[in-house]
Order: sequence, then structure tokens, then C-alpha cells
Amino acid sequence: MRGFVVSVPVADLDVASDVLWQLGVRAIEERHSSAADVVELWTAVGDHDDAIARADAALGARWQWRVVEVSEAAADTWREFARPMWVDDALVVVPAWQEHRFADGVAVIAIEPGGAFGLGDHPTTSLSLRAARRHLAAGRTVLDVGCGTGVIAVTAAVVVGASVRAVDIASAAVEATRDNALRNDVAALVDVDTTSAGGLDGSYDLVVANILAPTLVQLADDLRRLTAVDGHLVISGILADRHDHVVAALAPMTVERTDTLDGWAAVTLRH
Repeated sequence: MRGFVVSVPVADLDVASDVLWQLGVRAIEERHSSAADVVELWTAVGDHDDAIARADAALGARWQWRVVEVSEAAADTWREFARPMWVDDALVVVPAWQEHRFADGVAVIAIEPGGAFGLGDHPTTSLSLRAARRHLAAGRTVLDVGCGTGVIAVTAAVVVGASVRAVDIASAAVEATRDNALRNDVAALVDVDTTSAGGLDGSYDLVVANILAPTLVQLADDLRRLTAVDGHLVISGILADRHDHVVAALAPMTVERTDTLDGWAAVTLRH
């Protein structure tokens, strides 16, 4: 399989790593470079060409990157260290290949990352899940923009039986979301494909967009349009101390609540 290597100055190490984690990578290895004050970040974003394109778009022109061949066994060692991720006392996301027993009343979401995406344990996904959970209710419609593994879409369907529309530009994400919806017995409730936000019609009671800030700004008009008048929009993938420009792009929607974790933020807005 293919590995993804990003060369970054030491000063940019944390920022570049956060961009990769937000893409849903499952592990990052730091290696010394032949160049002074440069570190190589080795990871895997998936074998699909659109997954590579997605990573390229997220990294922009700021850092150099290359694709390398790596052994599948080496790429999967992270699975030994995967752990359940608690959203709250009654909701937990677990690696699909592990067996766990939880108390009665706990909703368990089993996630297999597939070829390019994470388990839902990145701070932005955790924040998005917690924010979305506050607004999930029976009969409400949900839109998950940039669905990745489908953890938010699947959770909405499992927890309240919501009808969910999920979209992602990467076909690998669509495949992973379909697989996880089937795995959690909610395939009939989750409609997922590569339609762009601009190609969607109608409005939704809850819209969740856990994607990077530049894309949120690009999609601002569509995110506003797709959020029902009395609905909520949850955005994440943004830094806790630097997201005012994203909120401004979504005006006249107003901020109802902001949650932060490990330097990241999720903002809940409404019309």
C-alpha cells in the first residue's frame, strides 16, 4: 500500500501533524530528514487517488509531500493500540475489530476506518459528536458534510433513528460510511455519496461539517442554505484561537455555543 510523507520545518511540526490528524490518519511517525531543521511525517491517507488529492488540498502549498510504498503489515500496527472513545456516559465509539462489554443503556458505535480515515477519536470529531448529540431527536433530519468514516452519520442513525444524508468528496469515505452503516444496522437510514454540498437540495434540521477552515469558508453559502430556519449548524476542523473568519463567512448565522478541546473548536450556529 501507499504511504504519505510530509516534510516540514521543526517549527511547523505541531501544525502539520494536526492537519494530518484532521484528515483522519490513524498514526504518524516522525523521522529525521537529511535537511537541517526538517522532520518527515510518515503516515497513510489511503490508496485511492481521491484520498491523496484530499490530503494535497488540505496541506496546500505550505509543505512538500511525496507518496511511497509501505508494507501493509507495518501500516496496520496502530490497530493494536486503538481504544474505545467515550462521547459521554451513554455513548461510546469502538474499534470494530475489538470486543467490549458495556453497561445496559450505552449506545455502542462500531467503526472500521477503511483505507484512509480515523476512528472518530480526533478532538474535532469528538467535539462534533458531542455538539450534534445535543440536537439529535427523533424525526429530525441530519446532514453530515465530509463524512469520513461515517461516525457522525452512523451515530445519529443509531441513537435517534434519524434520517441522515452524508457526503464526502472521497469515494473511500463513501465506501467506509456505507460499510459502517451496515455494520451498525442502520444502512437503510444513511444515504451517502460524493455529491458536493452545492449539489444538495432542501434543508436539514442538523448540519454537521467537520472539515478544515478554508473549505468551511468556501462552503459557507451552501451550509447556510442547507440548515433549516429553526435548525442548527455544527462546524469543526477549526482552531480554538483562530476561527473568527469562518464564523464571519457564515453570517448572518449567529453562534449559539463554542466548545474546545486540545486547541480545536466546534461551533454551533443557528439562523
